[in-house]
Amino acid sequence: MSTPVFAMHGRRLFYKPEPVNRKFILNIIFLIAINLLIKPFWFFGIEVAVQNRLGNELYGLYASLMSFSILFNIFLDLGVTNFNNRELARHNHLLTKYLSSIIGIKLIFAAIYTVLCIVIGIIAGYETKQISILLFLVLNQVLSSLILYLRSNINALMKFITDSILSVLDKLLMIIILSILLWGINTPFKLEWFVLSQTASFLITAIVAAVIVFSNTISFKLRFDYHHMLVIIKKSLPFSLLVLLMSFYNRMEPILLERLLVNGKEQAGLYAQGFRILEVFSNFALLFTVILLPIFSKMLKEKEDTSNLVSLAFSILMIPVIVVSLTGYAYRSELMTLMYHQPGNSNILGTIIIGFIGISLTYIYGTLLTAAGKLKELNIMAASAVVINISLNLILIPGFEAQGAAIASCTTQILTGIVQTIMAARILKLKKDKNILMRFAVWLFSFIIILFLAKTFVSNWIFAGLVSVLLAFLFAFIFKAVHIKEIIKIAVSKES
Repeated sequence: MSTPVFAMHGRRLFYKPEPVNRKFILNIIFLIAINLLIKPFWFFGIEVAVQNRLGNELYGLYASLMSFSILFNIFLDLGVTNFNNRELARHNHLLTKYLSSIIGIKLIFAAIYTVLCIVIGIIAGYETKQISILLFLVLNQVLSSLILYLRSNINALMKFITDSILSVLDKLLMIIILSILLWGINTPFKLEWFVLSQTASFLITAIVAAVIVFSNTISFKLRFDYHHMLVIIKKSLPFSLLVLLMSFYNRMEPILLERLLVNGKEQAGLYAQGFRILEVFSNFALLFTVILLPIFSKMLKEKEDTSNLVSLAFSILMIPVIVVSLTGYAYRSELMTLMYHQPGNSNILGTIIIGFIGISLTYIYGTLLTAAGKLKELNIMAASAVVINISLNLILIPGFEAQGAAIASCTTQILTGIVQTIMAARILKLKKDKNILMRFAVWLFSFIIILFLAKTFVSNWIFAGLVSVLLAFLFAFIFKAVHIKEIIKIAVSKES
């Protein structure tokens, strides 16, 4: 890949766009666009409707069991998917070799994970009905993990458009099925319908993804080559430990609420109300890692400087993230009332949404550190985060219930995001542009003032919020916190 050519013209800095930057921008635009068409309706249309139909207590049980199944899903993968994505991005020709062995590994892992979840669920005191729901949630996690692995092959081959379509296929199918069940059938909605609709959607998506992957292989023969499996697992273990630790500090709150409190199911449901809004926006931010991981891996392998791409990703991602986080905090009460029949404490949402800033920093700088193979450092950071998160939850939940869990989550996410940013800057010696940082700080201060004035003096909160958001992006361009002209120039460049 070519190195960017810089030239000064007056006081502005222009550069010849790198092909990798153009690929990143075009694919992230398509990925975000296709997800914008599907996922907001899933989260705010279907999931909100399901929770409103089921009530906070029953949905809280689902949220707790869902988090429980996710907590242990590392044993479905043990880092194999991340390892596969990183390795194939560097060595595409290994697809057929790895596919034959890794499918066998995934089948073994699925059996281990299923037994582990059910046994621990029984030990934890889940009743028969809860175990039956958990069993289908476990199956959903197995299918979801398989889809992610199959997509990692497609993604590592730089087939980002195909991967983008697969990223929303399961949600599209769920929307179709659940729309019929929610509004097309005049009978009380059941939790089991929600879970089984997910199962059917994951299964269809897995079949489609498998057909695409196998069409890109020379041959496929399922192998249980235990020596090769052990080699892959050994290489994947640092990834698996990182994913396990991150699962603990990302998903513990609903489980601890449901287990520690007498009214735990209801509190888990109230936490889920606020967490849903964070989850939908986090899903969009997560799209950056899908494209950044293979690109970072390839650049680092070829010893290219990643500073320019990191700066580009930061400006594109963090400005919308801060706008969403601060606007969500300012209008937390209004958003909760708008979305739910039985809105809970709006401060839960307000606290959780601020953690989005830390999560998004992780998606950029944590992804860069992962691509660079700095897993020892990341695992030490993640282990520390688990200790902090669980300690805060145990201290805060008994007195503050779901609000305490929200504080624990937000604190952990902000700390881990900042730590990974510092780690990446120091370890990989990223270049700093003090002028951009200063412009970003001026923009942030201006946006806070705009938000405060709109909240104070404009009575219609929807109008005030929209004006604040529009002015925020306008000011970002005025203060050059994001170089929109350079981004457009890269996107329309004919170089490849």
